[in-house]
Amino acid sequence: MKSPLLSLPGAVPAEGVDEGVAAHYGDLFREQRALADGTGFVDLSHRGVVAVTGDDRLSWLHLLLTQHVSDLPVGEATEALVLSANGHIEHALYLVDDGTTVWAHVEPGTQEELIAYLESMKFFYRVEVADRTADTAVVHLPAGSITGVPEGVAVRETPYGRDVFLPREELEAFAAGAGPAAGLLAHEALRVEQHRPRLGFETDHRTIPHELGWIGTAVHLQKGCYRGQETVARVHNLGKPPRRLVFLHLDGSEVHLPPNGAEIRLADDGPDGRKIGFVTTSVRHHELGPVALALVKRNVPVDARLMAEDTAAAQETVVEP
Repeated sequence: MKSPLLSLPGAVPAEGVDEGVAAHYGDLFREQRALADGTGFVDLSHRGVVAVTGDDRLSWLHLLLTQHVSDLPVGEATEALVLSANGHIEHALYLVDDGTTVWAHVEPGTQEELIAYLESMKFFYRVEVADRTADTAVVHLPAGSITGVPEGVAVRETPYGRDVFLPREELEAFAAGAGPAAGLLAHEALRVEQHRPRLGFETDHRTIPHELGWIGTAVHLQKGCYRGQETVARVHNLGKPPRRLVFLHLDGSEVHLPPNGAEIRLADDGPDGRKIGFVTTSVRHHELGPVALALVKRNVPVDARLMAEDTAAAQETVVEP
């Protein structure tokens, strides 16, 4: 779904899964600094929006999601996952309940598959699930923003800012009073700085929540059964995940960033060394320079010098070995 905000001056369209919104508006670092200072907004209107209504919405979602939501207070933001039977991550939901409806935004294009799963699990519960992507746009306001939001809209208040669920027809008017606009690349750079994983970027077909630090933030360890819980409990109580998320400081003398999926090897093993991980998201940060998130094997020493393809990298621990 193409955003009308692509008509703003300087807008350069994003590509791939984020197609439909602006990657930037002509000055990536200025846009990052604005967000870091609590000004401006990010157009996330390409993200899927799912709404769940009905008296049983919270108790029903509690049975299906990794998060404890049966008593979710009105207006309190949370995040949750849907796992496969083997505990692999299939969906990530960013939720808030407004008193009558649970609103969730999800990765672009994943809402149809998610809704199909939710519909298959309705049984006798008093719930209705709807795809609201066509009429609802998500806008992100950074932490510290004093921009007002229209009365009556759902808002997720998090330490990183507010996600606002706007009627899509109000997007342009809201943007006119919330500027300056910041593109998705600026948003992604701050996400990487904050070590926050993203479905489809930090995940692959076999990722489990422990590898990304999603235990606690998106997975509640004390709640009842849900699909994939056995794997979550077993790894938490008896073992360690096979991989772990790390934050990489990349060699700033290189012109090109290692792309997502770039193979990581130990620097001491040379270019023919064994692959020990891969880059998941690489960005240029306005203060830190080129940085990335990556998944590496759990037993890689935390002080090991790494190579992401041809780029030297030093790691910071995100998930403990």
